[in-house]
Formats: sequence, C-alpha cells, structure tokens
Amino acid sequence: MIKYNLQMPQNVYSGECALENIKTIVEGYKKVAVFTDKGIQSTGLLDGIIDLLNETGVEVVIFNELPAEPTCDQVQSVIDQFKAVEADFIIAVGGGSVMDTAKLASICVTDEYGVRDLLDDPSMGRKTIKTLAIPTTAGTGSEATPNSIVAVPEKELKVGIVNGAMIPDYVILDAQMIKNLPVKIAAATGVDALAHAIECFTSKKATPFSNMFALEALDLIINNIEEACLNKEAMQAKNNMLIAAFYAGVAISASGTTAVHALSYPLGGKYHIPHGVSNAMLLVPVMKFNEPVCRPLLAQAYDRVVKNPELQTEEEKSAWVINRLGEIVEKLEIPTSLKEYGVKDEDLEILVESGMDVKRLLVNNMRELTKEDARKLYLEIM
Repeated sequence: MIKYNLQMPQNVYSGECALENIKTIVEGYKKVAVFTDKGIQSTGLLDGIIDLLNETGVEVVIFNELPAEPTCDQVQSVIDQFKAVEADFIIAVGGGSVMDTAKLASICVTDEYGVRDLLDDPSMGRKTIKTLAIPTTAGTGSEATPNSIVAVPEKELKVGIVNGAMIPDYVILDAQMIKNLPVKIAAATGVDALAHAIECFTSKKATPFSNMFALEALDLIINNIEEACLNKEAMQAKNNMLIAAFYAGVAISASGTTAVHALSYPLGGKYHIPHGVSNAMLLVPVMKFNEPVCRPLLAQAYDRVVKNPELQTEEEKSAWVINRLGEIVEKLEIPTSLKEYGVKDEDLEILVESGMDVKRLLVNNMRELTKEDARKLYLEIM
C-alpha cells in the first residue's frame, strides 16, 4: 500500500446566494485586502462583494494592478504594496493569476524571503494571514490548490511554487460570478479544469483520494462544459462547472498534473499563450501518446461519464474519451495551432528544452516522455 494524504480548504460555500457568507467570514477582522484585476472591476463583479464588506464595517483596501499571467517580479511588487497596508485578511476575487498572487501574499508577509526565494525553496513559506478565494472562472482550481504559478522572465517559462500553507482557508463558489464570462475565457478555463481532471486521474501519483475528486470533476465537466460556456442562462451547468473546477483543484493537491501541463508551460512563458488554450492544444496529442499505458483508466473514465454506455472493449472506451476531449475543444472553438500565436519552426528546440525542464510534472506522466517524444508532440500543434 502506498501512502497518500488529502489537503483542501477548511470551509467551502456554494449554491444560491453563497456570497452572503462573506459577512460571517470577515467577522473580527479590521482591514481586508481585496486582490482582483481591473478587468473584473470593470464588469461590476466586485461591486456586490464590496457592498457586503461595507455592511460589516471592515476597512477595505483594493489591489487591482495585477497583469494577466504575471511574472514573479510583478507578483512581488503587488505583495510589497500589500505588506505596507498591514491588512489582517485577504480576499481574492478573480481567476488563477489573482488567486495565485493572493496566496503568495498570505505567506510572504515577511522580509525573510520573497517570491524569487520561493522559486528555489517553496518550503520556507509560512502562512501568516488567512485567505478567502472567490473564483470568477470555472477552470484553474487555484482556490483549492497549494500551487501558485508565476512566469520567470529569464527562463521564458512558468514555474509552480507549491506549499501546503497556500491552500485558501475559505472558498466561495457562486455561479453568479461566472454568468457573464465571455465564451472565449469560459472555454479556455473550462478546458484547463478538464485537463486537471483527466491528468490527475491518469497520473503516477494518483490515489484513492485524488481519483474520487478527479472522476467526479471529469463527469461534471464532460457533461456540462459546452452548455455552461455557450448558454448564458445555464446557471445549473455553470454551477456544476464551478464545483468541478474546485474538485479538479483538490485532485491536483492529492495527485498532480502530467505532460499536458508540463509542455504547456513554455507556451505561456515564452509566447504568453493563455494557460487554458495551451493546455487545450496539447490535451488530445498527449492523451493519445499516453493511451497505450492509460487505456484501462480511460475506459474506467468512460464508464463514469457516459450515462447510457454502449461500448464494450477497453480500446473502444478509451478511444471514445480521447475523441470526446477533441470534440469539446473543437465545439468551443479553442485554437489548436501554435501558428496562430506566431510560433516559428525554428523555435521548436527551445520549446523541447524548456518543456523537458518541467520535471516536477513530467515525473507524474505514466508513459516516459523523451526529448524526441516532446518534439513530435510540439510538431503536432505547429
């Protein structure tokens, strides 16, 4: 028997009017720092949250200067500003980058170390301020994970900082926060959650704990993602996607993603391709590569997500799952070629070298991936 454990937020609120729980959560605190971005503010999503905070009488300070897909130094700059206001509680309202930054802030209220120090030794981080995460996309699962992803400019690569202290203390999953999400963003982030679920389920580090959450996430996503993204009024489907993204995040904490995410990191770090899009590009090619060693697991996934199963053999079931992943990417009109982002043929070897450097995730892949394998996978999407 292997050893395994499960880490997740202590308090999670979902369902109708879930945001109302903010008033109870912030009781006893004096100054709340709200991490968000200007895009979210411009939509009015933050207004209701600020109104709820104002009802409690707590002082509110807003940090909204965070760019999309930030570098480690941009994150440190925001954290330095945050440290200066001496807030005693953090609320993150946004997607993965916002939540990741807020999580890093919760362990960086010190002069002993900074974000760059954590790149080398994440274990030195210690939480000193509690956090509430309110995702505005159904995708990254950052509200459930101990991970924070930052770009490292000199490496042209995204790097994951992993420390259990960064798991948020509170999470609110309210479908109203994603009701008006643009289809393009909903699709890319939704497929990110899909990748989390299928990768964690087929990871070398998968456990009974992670499989429970990964399979439920996969079921919810495959049967809700298109409706949730394409129908603005499909609130039940949107709620299911929020829950699924959270479950997939929990699965990451107990298991881990694999070669899809590993090979996607250079695409974000060098070409600034949105994280969900780069994962969508690689999802089917990598799953086809892994299929010979993951076939029984993919067949198990088929049995879980298909409500009236007709296929009989593992080979048929496995092929159906991979085909379904491709259908979702196609229906949601997510780009599948690097050419659309200006990636040149001569960049191939740089991508291979950078992708193979993400050993933290490649070691989770059930089928060993060589440089030549990575080269072929990148060529499939060039």
